[in-house]
Amino acid sequence: MDKNNVTYDKAYCFAIRIVNAYKYLIESKREYVLSKQLLRSGTSIGANVAEANGAISPADFSAKISIAYKETLETKYWLSLLKDTGYIDIKSFDSIYQNADELAKILFSILKTTRIKTKKC
Repeated sequence: MDKNNVTYDKAYCFAIRIVNAYKYLIESKREYVLSKQLLRSGTSIGANVAEANGAISPADFSAKISIAYKETLETKYWLSLLKDTGYIDIKSFDSIYQNADELAKILFSILKTTRIKTKKC
């Protein structure tokens, strides 16, 4: 993990939670379709933050953060669907959804700040 990037660290820790949720869903619930979507979108958040950290321009950075933000929204959708179909209990849902919501707020704030700075240049 990157000791100087809180967003990266949070996204990385969130990805670990998503991988563990995926393992639980396929091993204990025998659910393979929704859980695969959750795995893809939930781990993509951190991957896009990592790419943003290596961006070659402000526009590139903004584009990667935007993708990470959208993947967070998608992840929240899959989590809600898994809860509402009985694959994950409300306590587990609340915990992981709260993490996703926090990430979404952070990413949106970064995106908003980045776009304001880009327009000034």
